[in-house]
Amino acid sequence: MEFPTKRMRRLRKSPQIRNILRETRLHPSDLIYPMFVSEKLERGDVEAIDTMPGQFRYSVDDAVSEASRLEDEGLSSVLIFGMPSAKDELASAAHDPHGVVQRTVRRLKEETDLVVMTDVCLCQYTSHGHCGIVVDGEIVNDETLEVLSRIALSHAEAGADVVAPSDMMDGRVAAIRRSLDDAGFQDTLIMSYAVKYASAFYAPFRDAVSSAPAFGDRRSYQMDPANIDEALIEAELDLREGADILMVKPALAYLDVIGKVRERFRVPLAAYNVSGEYSMLKAAIKSGYLTDEAIYESILSIKRAGADLIISHFAPDLLGVI
Repeated sequence: MEFPTKRMRRLRKSPQIRNILRETRLHPSDLIYPMFVSEKLERGDVEAIDTMPGQFRYSVDDAVSEASRLEDEGLSSVLIFGMPSAKDELASAAHDPHGVVQRTVRRLKEETDLVVMTDVCLCQYTSHGHCGIVVDGEIVNDETLEVLSRIALSHAEAGADVVAPSDMMDGRVAAIRRSLDDAGFQDTLIMSYAVKYASAFYAPFRDAVSSAPAFGDRRSYQMDPANIDEALIEAELDLREGADILMVKPALAYLDVIGKVRERFRVPLAAYNVSGEYSMLKAAIKSGYLTDEAIYESILSIKRAGADLIISHFAPDLLGVI
């Protein structure tokens, strides 16, 4: 059919018509809220993150209270990042059973019905700020796998529903799956940061958790932003190793990658709307260049590209809107 028989504007003529024909919808259960919990903070000591307006570092008590409040507003899931009181070269605090993440997870499972996810990495816990063990100035892969497995297991023992390795070491999903299964945690899910690019959009996050590398960069283990075929290989490898959920990170600058991964793999897919994507929108809104409607549109685009789950600092802004 052609004009004048076919008139596409008929499909948009009223809010009611547009609503019933809408192809992509956001729901609160699509959202995962990342939370930063610091071992150095006491109850009531909430620290604003300057590079991420509206985001905070919490004590364990305050993180649980905030998560519970957001659950009452419709939030279903949180992703916990820990900040220890002390660091060392081996990230020892990351797998401490009494560590900040482990204590937060226990409290959340006791006091809420949220799906509790945990970030599994070394960078916030190492004195050098890298995501792996460093030997003679190099980030060594295989030696890091044992530490990652210990971290993931400690999170599962605390009650985490989902562990999410973000380090980008080769073979880490298989190592973690074996560790969990051997310890009887066959039902703990792995959400793999399968496609994680070496992105400039992480800068505010590294300030938030004090995880900038002390030397070099992370380009030897995080992906080249120019590559998409490599993303599909990474995703397939992680699925073969036992990943239950795949993730693409960042999201807005990589919508094409999300689409390609969705097209190739019919498995649960998450996308991380990262700190830089959050902060640049917040800055534009504050300056009057954009309105709050840009938040909804940007998150909708991630869902439309193919993501089932969206990790976003915008989650609290959206709960009352979607």
